[in-house]
Amino acid sequence: GFIHTKISFDILSVSVVHNSFVFTGCSDTEKEELYGTDGEEVFHSDFIGKKGLLTLPDFADFVNSTSYDGFYEQSVGSLEVCRNYLDIQIKAYKPPHTSIYSKYDVMVGVENDLICHMTGFFPPPVIISWTKNSVNVTEFMNSQYRPNHDGTFNIFSHLKITPEEGDIYSCTVGHKAILGQPQTKTWGESLFPPKCFFIFLGKPLGPLAGTDFGLGYGAKYISGLNLGRGIILGW
Repeated sequence: GFIHTKISFDILSVSVVHNSFVFTGCSDTEKEELYGTDGEEVFHSDFIGKKGLLTLPDFADFVNSTSYDGFYEQSVGSLEVCRNYLDIQIKAYKPPHTSIYSKYDVMVGVENDLICHMTGFFPPPVIISWTKNSVNVTEFMNSQYRPNHDGTFNIFSHLKITPEEGDIYSCTVGHKAILGQPQTKTWGESLFPPKCFFIFLGKPLGPLAGTDFGLGYGAKYISGLNLGRGIILGW
């Protein structure tokens, strides 16, 4: 669950407000407690290493490391309470909404980033995998989990690609709310525009000037050539 608080302090008479939160989550096999400020994780409990870890960089000097002394021990007790209410919490599980898109305009043979965005799920974690042309790829990076305002979470997964015509990429996401039914989003429609027949009636402009009738076969999108008024017969 979430607890939200607002912290304000003055720096040279300028009021600064930070939104803080704490999240505790558990299941039969998973356990998590983290604290954050302004949507970013600040501290989480490492239950394997049995210690607490600050996760903000050193230049985030508004966080005092000693402020979290004893928080790991407190989180151990919080998880006991969490597991006592596990049956109730399972009813609150929410599946992710997943989308996939490129970071930049796509050009064949030019490096790009594919982004798989999952949002609206509760609780973490999600299990993410990628394929290229039905072959698993592992060279991807995931962001931290970030909380949404409604208590659910979101996360980004990034895969660097150099797309070629015919490549098909997919991002598959698993979560407790969709056990046995992972979501898969696919990217890779034709990178070249479809071709068509076109017939132009009248007097085209440019290279075809002086003719009354033009018949051609080419791309759906033609740049740098003004053919005048015409009728496209098929796609």
